[in-house]
Amino acid sequence: MIARRGFLKLLGSLLMAGFGTSTYAVGVEPFARPRVTQYSVHPRAWPRDLRLRLVVLADFHACEPWMPAERIAAICDQANALDGDIVLLLGDYMTSMWFNTGYVEPARWAEALARLKAPLGVHAILGNHDWLNDPAALAARRGPTLAHRALGNVGIPVYDNLAVRLEKDGRGFWLAGLADQLQPGYPAPDGSGIIHGLDDLSGTLTQIRGDEPAILMAHEPDIFVEVPGRISLTLSGHTHGGQIRLFGFSPLVPSRYGNRYAYGHIVEDERHLIVSAGFGLSNLPVRLGAPPEIVVVELGGTGAAEIPAS
Repeated sequence: MIARRGFLKLLGSLLMAGFGTSTYAVGVEPFARPRVTQYSVHPRAWPRDLRLRLVVLADFHACEPWMPAERIAAICDQANALDGDIVLLLGDYMTSMWFNTGYVEPARWAEALARLKAPLGVHAILGNHDWLNDPAALAARRGPTLAHRALGNVGIPVYDNLAVRLEKDGRGFWLAGLADQLQPGYPAPDGSGIIHGLDDLSGTLTQIRGDEPAILMAHEPDIFVEVPGRISLTLSGHTHGGQIRLFGFSPLVPSRYGNRYAYGHIVEDERHLIVSAGFGLSNLPVRLGAPPEIVVVELGGTGAAEIPAS
C-alpha cells in the first residue's frame, strides 16, 4: 500500500507529467520542423527500371500563429532540398481551425508554395477545407474555389478528376487526382444522410490509356477500398495521423474506417496506399505522436525497406 506521502508525491508527478505533455502537444510538436519520412515502395504494377522520387506535402492549413506564410515557405525550401523528381500537394491549404489568431490570404500561401521546384513539376489536388473556406463555391456546389484560383495564379495545376501522362527518362507513367470526396457536401435526396462529394474515380481512371503505371492523389484515404490494382500507388492526407497518435493508435480519425487508413504505408491485396500526417491542425491545436512530416517515396529500383528519417 502506498503511504499518504508517497501517494501525494505520485499524484504530483502525474499532474506534472500531464501538464508537461499538454504543453508539448500544444506548444512544441505543432511548430516542429517537419521530419522527413521516407518509403521505398515496390508495387507489382510499377516497373523496377522506372525510378521515380516523389516529394509529398499535405494539409498545410494556413493560419496564424500555427502555419503562417513564412513557415510554409520554409517547408517548401526544405522540400526542394530533397531533390524530388516531382512534388505532389494533397490538399487542405486553407483552415477551419477554431483557435487561430489570423487569416492567411490565399495569395500569400500560394506565393509560398510557388517556391516549390521539381523536374517533373508541382501538381495539386484540393481538400475538404479548401471548399469549406469558400462559401460561394460551396453554395454553388462547383468551383473554381479560392484555392483553385490561388494555385492557378502561381502556375500549379489542380487535378479535379483528371489524369495526365508524364515521362521520366523516356518512360511514361500516369498521374491522376480526384476532386474532394466530402465537399461540397449535401444530404442525399432519399434522406439517408449520406454525403456526396465531387470525386469521380471511374471517370478519372478511364482517362488512363494503355498499360503504363499510374499514381493516384486522393485527399481522403477512404476511397482506397475502391481503388483497383491498376493503380500502383495511392497518396492521401486528411487524417493528420489522427493528430494524437500513441503506440500506433489514434483515438480520433476522420475516416469511416478508423485507424485502418489513419497513417503510414498500408498494403491491401497488393495495392499500396501512403497516408501522410501532413503539417497543419484541424479543429484543435494539438499534435502528439504525429509530428509534421514531409513524405518522400522512392518508386522503382531494388531499394531498401521504408525508413522514417528526420
